[in-house]
Amino acid sequence: MTRPRKPRICNCPHRAGYSAVFKPAGTPLKDLEIIRLAHDELEALYLCDGEGKTQEEAGVCMGVSRGTVQRLLAGARCKVARALAGQKALAISGDEPATDQASGPA
Repeated sequence: MTRPRKPRICNCPHRAGYSAVFKPAGTPLKDLEIIRLAHDELEALYLCDGEGKTQEEAGVCMGVSRGTVQRLLAGARCKVARALAGQKALAISGDEPATDQASGPA
């Protein structure tokens, strides 16, 4: 039996409940592989890289441990790098939290 997921506080500028897709210009979305970035991964990325907070400070803002922020941040950075370097679409999920499978390097 798995532990219940601790709720995460996400306040980054991306509007919760809505999805957004970023893709290379001039390539139809149907021709691209889509990499999905969960809302809490975006929040960790925004707090640490966008606002310059430490992982500890980001954890306090999100209501999770520093280790959870570190895991979310590693997954988010990997996904963004793969999307940019591989010219793939990057989709930001509305309210879906990151899962262990989706957060890890793939």
